[in-house]
Amino acid sequence: MRAIWKGAVSFGLVSIGVKLYSATEEKDIRFHQVHREDGGRIRYKRTCSVCGEEVTYDDIAKGYDIGGGEMVILTDEDFADLPLTSSRAIDVLEFVPAEQVDPILYNKAYFLEPEGTATKPYVLLRDALIDSERVAIVKVALRQREQLATLRVREGVLLLNTMLWPDEIRTPDFGFLDEDLKVRPPELAMASSLIDSMTGEFEPDVFTDDYRAALQEVIDAKVEGREVVQPEEVEEAPAAAVDLMAALKASVERAKAARGEQPARGGGGGEPTPISSARSAQKAAEKKAAKAPAKKTAAKKTAEKEAAEPAKKTAAKKTGAKKAEPAKKTAARKTAPRKSA
Repeated sequence: MRAIWKGAVSFGLVSIGVKLYSATEEKDIRFHQVHREDGGRIRYKRTCSVCGEEVTYDDIAKGYDIGGGEMVILTDEDFADLPLTSSRAIDVLEFVPAEQVDPILYNKAYFLEPEGTATKPYVLLRDALIDSERVAIVKVALRQREQLATLRVREGVLLLNTMLWPDEIRTPDFGFLDEDLKVRPPELAMASSLIDSMTGEFEPDVFTDDYRAALQEVIDAKVEGREVVQPEEVEEAPAAAVDLMAALKASVERAKAARGEQPARGGGGGEPTPISSARSAQKAAEKKAAKAPAKKTAAKKTAEKEAAEPAKKTAAKKTGAKKAEPAKKTAARKTAPRKSA
């Protein structure tokens, strides 16, 4: 790597000499514009729209359009008079928790390497940042522009992240934000179940740029003079319109299958989801509520039956006793002696 900037980190009264290196690089495949017939490079001439003359770099200045066809021209002297804290300093302003810095503010990343005898204070600042679990908010002047940035530690090296200024972040202004949209609890529960089924550890090395690899294969084949045969892609038929719950449920099943888990069977197998658990509990409650009145009715009938049986027995005894009385009278008549004539 080649250092693109040299300066010093100002940490209180401590000055740490550093070199700045770009921490990232683009891997896009670059092309030149060429003439299709003979492959000649296409060149562009810098011409003036007013006089039509070709202009060299030395004669080019920066112009600011103020509208109405008027232009304000700024020279190098104008830029030289702009106030910059220092062209070679990284001034530490404060230390804040890393989670308080919104990632949308991050712009470009640079590695910092200690220069000369600055290794000891460099390591001191690095270890202090790790121990405090904070990042340093700094200001730095790069490419004639003052920028806000953070200093944090990555793999034992101080990393400078330049940031956008707050007024450079756009405010989302979309119509749906003013709509009163309600998400049903079952839909939210199913979406949460889908998130759980797709949860894993982030490993960036497993992701690849398939487009760039395929494009490089085309270029290599052109160089070697061979033909590239691309497999025909099967166009998927447009999916039929389904409701949100059905789509979420199908997504959960597909995510489980991708992770090697057994999908839920039609007979009710598989792990219960929050929705299925809620429905099962509701059905169980309904069955229980339906059985309770039936049991009470049966118990009532049994009690009435048991209460009626003694009454029947008592009535039967009384009836038997009544039937026995005439028989007793008849027997008594027969037993009594007749009077002599």
